[in-house]
Amino acid sequence: MAFPAAFAWSRQGVTLYVMKPIAVFTTIDDLERAQAIATSLVERKLAACVQISEIESVYSWQGATQKDKELRIMAKTVADRYTDVEAAIRALHTYDLPAIYAFGMREVFAPFAEWVAEKSTGE
Repeated sequence: MAFPAAFAWSRQGVTLYVMKPIAVFTTIDDLERAQAIATSLVERKLAACVQISEIESVYSWQGATQKDKELRIMAKTVADRYTDVEAAIRALHTYDLPAIYAFGMREVFAPFAEWVAEKSTGE
């Protein structure tokens, strides 16, 4: 995994270490399925928050250019949860080749990062 596992910041003279937050993305074409993925990730404590937004995708598939309305799912979690989040998405996804990828949050408001870590324990 390319993401650092944790980062530190100081609050009132105390250094705190928090799991590194990441955003995991996927796309899907069905709102009910997107909501099921989002709900599953939050209820299983694999992600602190999941957002669903409408997008238009243009891509190459099976030798042709495709243009489709899709939904982008963005899950806020921590680097240590990526494998679990990916598995949960794959279990509920309907695409033959779902796009599942993550970006590390390079700069992040420390209290928000702490909240993400607290809500993404996977327990």
